[in-house]
Amino acid sequence: MKNKFGVILIKPQLGENIGAVARSMKNFGFKKLNIVSPKFIFPNHKTKVTSVGAVDIINKTKVFNKTEDAIKEFNLVISLSARRRDINKKHITIKDFSNILKNKKNFKIGLMFGPEASGLSNIDLSFSNYVLQIPTYKKFRSLNLSHSVTLVCYEIFKIYKKKLFTKNGKELTISSKSKISSLTNHLVKLLESKNFFTPNEKKRSMIMNINNLIYRLQPNDKELRILASIISSLTKKNM
Repeated sequence: MKNKFGVILIKPQLGENIGAVARSMKNFGFKKLNIVSPKFIFPNHKTKVTSVGAVDIINKTKVFNKTEDAIKEFNLVISLSARRRDINKKHITIKDFSNILKNKKNFKIGLMFGPEASGLSNIDLSFSNYVLQIPTYKKFRSLNLSHSVTLVCYEIFKIYKKKLFTKNGKELTISSKSKISSLTNHLVKLLESKNFFTPNEKKRSMIMNINNLIYRLQPNDKELRILASIISSLTKKNM
């Protein structure tokens, strides 16, 4: 998976954003980062600090002067845009994006993101196959660069690491009802010794409520023993 995808940043303006992008990429197993004409000397101190454990991605990042050079290694390029563009390019949804990934598993795919302030130009978009818009609240569509990269990488990760999303947790061993019954009977006897069930005519409903509470739980044997010890200790007189 990690060798089939690459992130392409066009004219990024902030070093810390690139660092955050690298960190997001590494979270989901991506390593290839291409940058076109950064607006500062790359990498700078803020880039490396923000990348935290993803400095290796920063160190291997390729810097280009032209967009067409940064995309040459890819078979398919998908551009990200916060707004719909009036260009002769197919705009796709997240669902379309997922379908493309499933049908183009042997393709090398580049994910192109524009400058933080202005987004991709129409010229940059012309080098892509598709334009993807991440759905957001219509009154505030602008996403931080690293957030956009995170969302796209996550969508890809879901497809290629499907087992992680369907894997069941460790099966818990639940105590038998007979053991829970023993605990409940123990508690009722202790409460009776303390004259808890008063008035007597309410005893039945009170025991029913205790049963509802304890039988609803799904404790294991160890938890039952701890609970029994707590109940017993509360009835002992202080020395």
